[in-house]
Amino acid sequence: MIKFSNDVDLLKWEPVLFRDLALASQTLCQGSDGVLSGTTFTSISASFTSSGVAAGHVIYLSNSVSGGVTDGCYEVVSVDSATQLTVSVVRVTSADDPVAPPSGGSISYCISTFDPQAEEAAYSLLQYFGIGATDDEGQLESNVLNIRALRQAAVFAVLSAVFVGSACGGEEAGGFWRKSLRYQKMFQAARTRARLELDTNGDNIAEQFQTGGTVRLRRL
Repeated sequence: MIKFSNDVDLLKWEPVLFRDLALASQTLCQGSDGVLSGTTFTSISASFTSSGVAAGHVIYLSNSVSGGVTDGCYEVVSVDSATQLTVSVVRVTSADDPVAPPSGGSISYCISTFDPQAEEAAYSLLQYFGIGATDDEGQLESNVLNIRALRQAAVFAVLSAVFVGSACGGEEAGGFWRKSLRYQKMFQAARTRARLELDTNGDNIAEQFQTGGTVRLRRL
């Protein structure tokens, strides 16, 4: 799967996205027997590995019904076993040490994802820059040296898609539609600012540079 952003990147812009707009069809796992101690989250009924949970996903935790204080969305830092994760308050970078959320027991949890939307955003960006998109992630890595340059544009594209999909009836439809339009404008601006470094001969040195604001003409 080719992606330029992950779920944690979305969480940095929309802190309650995975609480309020999680898609049932894209929920990887959920339960109500979670235990959080420091940065270690455990659920004896879970199977995180077979559910496809991975670092960069987001877990929503809540035990407010039982009087606890845990109620929020956190990073999945790593999948340590089928029943155990390392989680953290959102960090500035993935290189930072994990920060423990409030501890507790009998925690309800849900891990959903917007990875499918992130993949579509990645392909759209590659097509925009005239780069042949394949399912070979290694080939992509060797062609685009600074994938980080596309992360923000990818985040805005995914958020625009998520909010337009949520603007289908309901009391908040108008607000979701306006958010979608705002993120679409932000996506277009970020895509225009992006400057890619392309390696065309596999020597890990950029031979070509492309900017999103450059108009490309093709003879028909």
